Amino acid sequence: MKTILKILAGILILLLLAGGIFYFVNNEALPKGENPEKADDLANKMLKALNAEAFENTEIIEWSFRDEHFYKWYKSEDKVEVSWDKHKVILHTKSPDKNEVITVHKSANEKELIQKATDFFNNDSFWLVAPYKVLDRGTERKIVKVDEKDALLVTYTSGGSTPGDSYLWILDSTFIPKKYKMWTSNIPIGGLEATWENWQKTEAGILLSTKHKISLFGLDLEMGNATAKNPKADSLANKILKAINHENYKKTNHIEWSFGGRRSYKWDKKNHIVDVSWDTILVNLQPDHLEKSIVFYNEKQQETVDEKIVTRALNAFNNDSFWLVAPHKLYERGIIRSLVKIDDKDALKVTYTVGGSTPGDSYIWILDDSNIPKSYLMNVETMKMANFPATWEDWITTESGTLLPTNHTFGNGRSLSMGEVKGTK
Repeated sequence: MKTILKILAGILILLLLAGGIFYFVNNEALPKGENPEKADDLANKMLKALNAEAFENTEIIEWSFRDEHFYKWYKSEDKVEVSWDKHKVILHTKSPDKNEVITVHKSANEKELIQKATDFFNNDSFWLVAPYKVLDRGTERKIVKVDEKDALLVTYTSGGSTPGDSYLWILDSTFIPKKYKMWTSNIPIGGLEATWENWQKTEAGILLSTKHKISLFGLDLEMGNATAKNPKADSLANKILKAINHENYKKTNHIEWSFGGRRSYKWDKKNHIVDVSWDTILVNLQPDHLEKSIVFYNEKQQETVDEKIVTRALNAFNNDSFWLVAPHKLYERGIIRSLVKIDDKDALKVTYTVGGSTPGDSYIWILDDSNIPKSYLMNVETMKMANFPATWEDWITTESGTLLPTNHTFGNGRSLSMGEVKGTK
């Protein structure tokens, strides 16, 4: 018996020594960091790269954690469904007194299940949306050099299940996180590294990392088929399209208008060919095949097409047609739709991530009682516009049966006429 005890004691000593050596070799002290102002600038660059503005307006996020915990987060309602095993708990993140348990186990302790669901959500949501929380209340940020490049050290002084934890975000050249190092109360080894990879762009416009690899343990954390969407915003967009007879717009083959008396248009919408004219110039513009465009001076066709004139016509068409048909373009590629409140009423925010002459612009559509746009607030970074107002008024029903506006008035009092607007099949 004594021999067995000695052997067991020896094994225990060896394990303790191995553990101590492992800890000594792999444990990193928390870096001090410096320059909080520069850290805030780096944090904002990361948030912009991830489209954090869209995250703020995201309505629903769904994901799973290692195929064990399942979530449907009604983010805009501060409510989340947490499911695991045969349990389901509804958490109200800002009104915990409303939390409720839905479970088949009648003998289950509801208080314990709610606490467990809360801990699951705090942990598992962090692995999904932590990059969006670097400016949260109770966070401190500093710069740490990693491989001679700036990395972002974020310390949580409050909140969640484990306040006091620190994370060192290491970013790629586009400011998207590629990994972080952790100093947390529930992991004894400091500086443990985890990747942030398999970034997916969601319907709501935000980026979500769906896979992590923890360095020392070789552990994979899968976030399942993570999705984010804005169904209420889509519902409002559909109401707008119905109000302006969008189905008839799709059947409208020819549209004519002018822009402030400076340019005139005849658009063969079906074939996407448009005559753009100003001064003594007429461009038969083919936006999808610019090389086929034709330029006329004083009704005489140019033998060698002036590419600068074609580009000018294209830019004018992109801008001027937007002022006529933008409400009909709510579902085009690269558009993010979200709800915002204006005067306590729902308004539709539309952000263009691609297309046109100035991708990245956003517009907040304000509607009348019949869901027809009456104005919008423009956010155009290149023109330093922030919530600059413009009306959409004097809508007409065209011969083809769709609705198009004929006048706009800007916040500075300037007006813009679309001339005699026509739409035919």
